[in-house]
Amino acid sequence: MTILVCGEALVDLVPVHEGPLLAPKLGGGPFNVAVAIGRLGSPVAYLSRISRDPFGEQILASLRDAGVDISWVQRGDEPTTLAMTTLAEDGSAEYSFYADGTADRLVADPGDLPEEISVLSFGTLSLLYEPGASMYAGLLHRARAAGKLTMLDPNIRPAAIDSTSGDITADGFRDRFRSWLPSIDILKVSEDDSFWLGLGTQGTTVDDWLAAGVTAVVMTRGGDGISVFTATDEISVPGVAVDVVDTIGAGDTVHGALLSFLQKESIITSNAVQEMSKQDWQQALEFAAKAAAITVSRPGADPPWASEASRD
Repeated sequence: MTILVCGEALVDLVPVHEGPLLAPKLGGGPFNVAVAIGRLGSPVAYLSRISRDPFGEQILASLRDAGVDISWVQRGDEPTTLAMTTLAEDGSAEYSFYADGTADRLVADPGDLPEEISVLSFGTLSLLYEPGASMYAGLLHRARAAGKLTMLDPNIRPAAIDSTSGDITADGFRDRFRSWLPSIDILKVSEDDSFWLGLGTQGTTVDDWLAAGVTAVVMTRGGDGISVFTATDEISVPGVAVDVVDTIGAGDTVHGALLSFLQKESIITSNAVQEMSKQDWQQALEFAAKAAAITVSRPGADPPWASEASRD
């Protein structure tokens, strides 16, 4: 059974530590998730619209190298989205985007999903930029209604919301987020994203998200680890201590590693996620934390291979 990752691929312009130059690195939340799943050895396909420009060719080559099925990829003559990355002293990253008229936002509806697609993943800019955002939302709702397992990471990028390139205000995006909740099995958020979405600041609680239909909320806490909240439990694991180069792709690696773990354990339905024990979640989170630690120990979004992230 295959995981279908839906959303944008782009090019991150990342500062070179030795000077003021910027180096192009392939990225985009969904792209990173797909690469992570493929490198970890789980069957994965990728749905997006990729430019025919040189960056687009590099994106496809990287997906192939990671073992990702690209038969769902659409192509276009529009340019690849660019992200300007700024790194803080602690390695955390902030982004600004060049996304007007780019290929990924024009992705078309793929139609009916075959039975072999058992899990769908969504996230980041593809949930923001129209007309692709509405297509992905519709696909999310259809997938959940068809009994597919769904996972979503809003991966909030404030610079892309309520901007000249964006299509929605911050409050509008929060409303859109709430409309997705009934169709999400696993909601993955960072602490910063959860605050931006109103958790603890606007009277919203994790229980509200669970009551709206989410099966499990996975929250990343940077170096402090990862937690999951379900209707019955709260389980946390600590972060893995490493020398951090930067945090680009860390959350995406958590996302991909969790889906890879679930696929290998045959936890590929809503009911199966609901029935996960504390030990199941402990093992899943520990695997994701280890994978993310490898990613942050090297520059850019460079998820680990299965041999590096062994559960042994």
